[in-house]
Amino acid sequence: MSSKNFFEVQASHELARAGKMRLGECEVNTPSFLPIATRGIPKDCSFDDVESIGYSLILMNSYHLICRPGVEVIKRMGGLKNFSGWKSGILTDSGGFQIFSLSPLRDISRDGVKFKDYESGAEFFMSPEDCVDIQLAFLSDIIMCLDVCTALPAERKKVEEDLIITHEWAQRCLDRFKNLKKENETTLLFGIVQGGVEEELRQKSIEFISSLDFDGVAIGGLSVGEERMDYERIASFCAPRLPKDKPRYLMGVGSPADILQAVSWGYDLFDCVLPTRMARHGVAYSFNGYIHIRQKKWKLDDSPLVDGCDCKVCQRYKKAFVRHLFTADELSAAIILTYHNLYFYYKLMKKIRSSILEGRFQELVSSMGDKLSRKL
Repeated sequence: MSSKNFFEVQASHELARAGKMRLGECEVNTPSFLPIATRGIPKDCSFDDVESIGYSLILMNSYHLICRPGVEVIKRMGGLKNFSGWKSGILTDSGGFQIFSLSPLRDISRDGVKFKDYESGAEFFMSPEDCVDIQLAFLSDIIMCLDVCTALPAERKKVEEDLIITHEWAQRCLDRFKNLKKENETTLLFGIVQGGVEEELRQKSIEFISSLDFDGVAIGGLSVGEERMDYERIASFCAPRLPKDKPRYLMGVGSPADILQAVSWGYDLFDCVLPTRMARHGVAYSFNGYIHIRQKKWKLDDSPLVDGCDCKVCQRYKKAFVRHLFTADELSAAIILTYHNLYFYYKLMKKIRSSILEGRFQELVSSMGDKLSRKL
């Protein structure tokens, strides 16, 4: 199948969309959430569990994989799938967010970015061309352009300067990708829109990135320090202005409530560390809100971890026992909650998708939207 017809919108309800992506032999229903496998596997979770839940596309982080085990190791092992044992879809980010969020350890120029491994201190240089070369060596299904992720708040001049570099790098990434991609390869390249919280700059970036022959378009540079009202204003501004026939990827977002809101704006793909990170802190998500299992009020609670959840964790474990595991510092505590949270996110996306296909998305928002972010 040609990469140019890998995505189709199957139904829409106002701005919300339900679609399907075909990545080689892998199919991904959208809207879709991508679990983050930072160093090649989600924290506190096995691939057996990720597969059994139903995920078919995950995100691996180029920055961390470049630092260790290194590009040559992964290349000699036959790419990320052969190296890691994950056989379904892989999206690798460019590493840009990690590089630029570790500001004392990097130096940006038009040529590329020089950065250090924050743990070992080893130095690396990555040009836009290197970024494409590395991800193609990983044999990822979806690869991302190198971009400048501007920390917010920022002066307009700084945002404009970073946007110029982002656009130059986008063109260079695309040129390199076209030169290296073989006719029978199904690898896809997504461009990234930047522009801070300035609607004018975001529109400029949308027009430029959309004019290039990318397979999908992502919105980057949000949830990086801006005010909540600015995030909502820019994210909602961008979505309907993106190409209708390509996947729309809102990077680094979000909480269950944020995802539901972003789907209503027209986004298709999401990634975030929250389900795994918050599991390590004792937070379990549900359709009625979230709980902090470490709290004393759960000490003698013999109800399931989350009432009404049909995941294997909630079918077996009581709140009181899971709380005991956390207070006893058992490693299994994070493993149990991680499974539940990833299961919940998968069920959330499935519920959202079904509501769009059946023309009742707004009913779902009305019935569930306010509940997702409340503390139980």
